[in-house]
Amino acid sequence: MDNPSVWRTSLPAYAVSDLLWPGDHRAGDLFSDAAVVAAMVRVEHAWLTALAEHKIADLTVPDLTGLVAPEDLPQLAIDGESGGNPLIPLLKLLRARLRGRNTAAAGWLHKGLTSQDVIDTAIVLCLRDAHDRIRAGLRSQVGSLSRLADEHRETRMAGRTLTQHAIPIMFGLKAAGWLTGVLDARDQLAAVTFPIQVGGAAGSLAAPAALAGGPGRARELVATTAGQLGLPSREPWHTSRAPVTRIADAFVTCTDAWGRIANDVLVGSRPEVHELIEGAAEGKGGSSAMPNKQNPVHAVLIKRAALAGPPLAALVHAGAAAAVDERPDGGWHVEWATLRTLARRTVVAGAQTAELLAGLRVDTGKMLATLHDARPDIDAEQQSITPGVAPGHPYPGATEEIIDAVLARAAAGPG
Repeated sequence: MDNPSVWRTSLPAYAVSDLLWPGDHRAGDLFSDAAVVAAMVRVEHAWLTALAEHKIADLTVPDLTGLVAPEDLPQLAIDGESGGNPLIPLLKLLRARLRGRNTAAAGWLHKGLTSQDVIDTAIVLCLRDAHDRIRAGLRSQVGSLSRLADEHRETRMAGRTLTQHAIPIMFGLKAAGWLTGVLDARDQLAAVTFPIQVGGAAGSLAAPAALAGGPGRARELVATTAGQLGLPSREPWHTSRAPVTRIADAFVTCTDAWGRIANDVLVGSRPEVHELIEGAAEGKGGSSAMPNKQNPVHAVLIKRAALAGPPLAALVHAGAAAAVDERPDGGWHVEWATLRTLARRTVVAGAQTAELLAGLRVDTGKMLATLHDARPDIDAEQQSITPGVAPGHPYPGATEEIIDAVLARAAAGPG
């Protein structure tokens, strides 16, 4: 089956709605239990198809999507405890429902694979979906930030270091700095890959080679399966977890960049600063007790994601470092829910950042007033470099060149 969307919609959304993570609904059914089950079923279908195409199994490959119903999900979650992973009860369910409909398929289902092959590859499919959503959000952010940097080349403001006034800068330079972080995240996301993970019981392709009649044909089986899933083929990575740690790191590079923007917006939106204002919307930023407040709620929630992301990626790395033998005892298992949480939160923060930037208002008058009030102290460096220069004389450095370079990089695309 070569239409991934069919598999993604084969079970109802059952979106993971997290009351204590406001905005979680933005991730929809991404990495939900239904999405993970659909991805595992898709991997099993692709393998069956490869077995049939290579004349290893004599069968008509059935449509597996209708074999799992939404009401099966709670019991699958419960039954996963006995074997330590959710695939074992899923296979039992699929085989039971295939018998009587397609006995040959029931017998060949999963033959030559191991649980880790299917779960790893299903996780990769879910991560790829998250990756595509995040990249779409980044494109919107790049557009908004490019506009801000270009429009505010001449907007003077007080630069700040270690919370104190430093030297005069242009707001366009600050926006270009935000954009640089987003472009770094864009490039890192573009560089990650989502390879299939098939190695058999201990990563040697022993069972596939025995079924296919040799190692070369086993590798062809893997390549065919990868093609069915739209994934690149590569050698087994059972205990070499760089594919998932790289993805986790790329997601955190995004939340790092967004957190940096959110921090500036939070400072700039303080009433005593009032240089940056989140776009208003009905009911947005309200308080339960103080009707006078208009909280910068998107920036708050983005900062939250930026704080939560690095520990999640660190946990994925900890699992990779705990890899042992030919299948880790716990180090592998800790990845699953951690990657789901990181992926969903990154998608949510990306959407919130795109909205924040699209609606951000810049109070240029307040910026100029603050700069005026900071004089003459804020001109101290300029006076030390060029004594006697007139107060308020432009001190732009290479601002124009920096903005132009960042905008050119944005326009050039990833890489």
